[in-house]
Amino acid sequence: MKQDLEAFHARLAAHDDQAINPSRNPSLEQLIDSGRRNLLKGSLTLAALGFMGGGLAACRGSLAASPLLGFQGVAVQQAEDFDQVLVPEGYRARPFFSWGDAVLPDAPAWRPDARDDWQAQLGQAGDNHDGMHFFPFPEAPDSHGLLVINHEYVNPTLHPNGMTLSDGRRPLEEVKKEQAAHGASVIEVRKDADGQWQRVMPSRYNRRISGFTPMRISGPLAGHEAMKTVADPSGREVLGTFNNCSSGFTPWGTYLICEENWHNYFVNHDQADFARRVSHKRYGLANEGMSKLYGWETADARFDATPDASQPHGGYVNEPHRFGWVVELDPFDPDSQPVKRTAFGRYCRECSVLSQGEDGRMAFYSGDDTKGEYIYKFVPSGRFDAANPRASRDLLDEGTLYVARFGAEGRGRWLPLVHGQGGLTAENGFASQAEVLLNARAAADLLGATPMDRPEWVAVHPTTREVYVTLTNNDGRGTRQPANEANRRPANLHGHIIRWNEEGADPTATEFSWEFFLLAGEPEGAKTATGEAVPANLIGTINGDLFSSPDGLAFDGAGRLWIETDYEDRDPAMQAMGCNQLLCADPQSREVRRFLVGPRGCEITGITWSPDYRALWINIQHPSLSYPASDGSTRPRSTTVLITKDDGGVIGT
Repeated sequence: MKQDLEAFHARLAAHDDQAINPSRNPSLEQLIDSGRRNLLKGSLTLAALGFMGGGLAACRGSLAASPLLGFQGVAVQQAEDFDQVLVPEGYRARPFFSWGDAVLPDAPAWRPDARDDWQAQLGQAGDNHDGMHFFPFPEAPDSHGLLVINHEYVNPTLHPNGMTLSDGRRPLEEVKKEQAAHGASVIEVRKDADGQWQRVMPSRYNRRISGFTPMRISGPLAGHEAMKTVADPSGREVLGTFNNCSSGFTPWGTYLICEENWHNYFVNHDQADFARRVSHKRYGLANEGMSKLYGWETADARFDATPDASQPHGGYVNEPHRFGWVVELDPFDPDSQPVKRTAFGRYCRECSVLSQGEDGRMAFYSGDDTKGEYIYKFVPSGRFDAANPRASRDLLDEGTLYVARFGAEGRGRWLPLVHGQGGLTAENGFASQAEVLLNARAAADLLGATPMDRPEWVAVHPTTREVYVTLTNNDGRGTRQPANEANRRPANLHGHIIRWNEEGADPTATEFSWEFFLLAGEPEGAKTATGEAVPANLIGTINGDLFSSPDGLAFDGAGRLWIETDYEDRDPAMQAMGCNQLLCADPQSREVRRFLVGPRGCEITGITWSPDYRALWINIQHPSLSYPASDGSTRPRSTTVLITKDDGGVIGT
């Protein structure tokens, strides 16, 4: 079981690590040749990055203890059989909600042999918990709320014997169970008489969103020809949501489900059609043989996007167009239909994070989680009216999508993806705003956006509105993806974090100033296991506990920056890092302290708090051992973990 899971994740990582971006937007060398330099404000210099010549002398900030970080950091865990969640002294972590736990009242109990069928899975927690958010009840915000949790993808452990094939085809029952295990769970939670958080069962709010849930299409693509299929000739309703990675929320109390690597589920067997269809090729659909990971198209026709001229609307050639969006969900209305908001644009969206100005103007930031892709923000045309939240329900259907260009001298610009501007015209393949949004990646290519090293989570400081983004890694940089101002390592194995300030702290501004917050990696002078110096390119600038591959990112109410990691913990290059981690950073001093370590093979992801910040939930995704059973034999389960402080205090103090 352990070996099968590790092999699957190796294949998944190899597939997702493929760079798709064909553009050659300005490289670092071109920018330097033009005489422009980014002298990072009080942070790093080009020499500190270690590959431009000169010594490695990274400024690591103040060594004084941070007043924000009140806990004692935990140690790196390198044991091959480490199978627990380790937190600081004075804290407690307990499994709270695991794959297979009942969500709906008629759902059966989870079976360790994984013999539950797809109908059972529809009533149970899905697999690979990821982004999530706590929505409080107004009458008791610190003790009662709804927890909404994404289920990103599925592991082979979903089935008794892994994902199987019969005569080159996937069994339909397995495919249905995999589709049922995607989406999201809504669960009601509250403190009991002893002050302990518990799930509420049954609850009228408990709900499972899956690959079978009907969803309304809204915004510029609603009813568009490119959204029509043989099963939905109206182009206005789609079944399900997939690869639900990180998330977001709105000030009017709805949840934003983001569709990340949805392309993994589709195939277009027509080589010639694939080569000329930007909406398939630029997004990395499989185009020969069975799809590389799941093979759903062998059992479910709608995942075969090969054009079929004998069927209306080409059969399912447009089905991939119906994924890659933001899905808005009202957790407090269990009868509401989720809505795919197409004004946000289509790509492999990691998150959709809100920044709200005092006047109600908003921006939602997203990373396109693929090597060499871009950072976007969507600015709604309207403003949020706190006095009338319900009036905001359709604000996400109109607005402007922007893509970031990180320039020299610490300056950047947001480029509008607007039809008729910047070459986004019919002559260049964009007949209308709908085509711009449908092919947002290609539009961003044309505008000259900055290719980034796997842009993932975004976090906005609760008071300053300073914006942070994780660039997880890019170890395969080549001539197609030359280094640039914001991504300077020639082989960025460990990743980095960038931050910026919008002009005037206005979320809707079109210019910003930026800098590196830190480079992940090992400390200066580090040695390999054989006693050799660690290559300069793998040295970081961390002031505190080391880590690699920052992924999840969020601020708490006091302004602590929480960082989650996602790296292959058995990779020899990660020997010093141990198992994946949750860390906490002080944005001012840049001190980083390790708060949590997860079990072997897992990714640490998803993070949310109760409004009083005395309860913290995070997700342990795809552990390779038996977590949370910790008995060495039980099938491992992705799990939401609840963390509290023994004295009932605020997390992080």
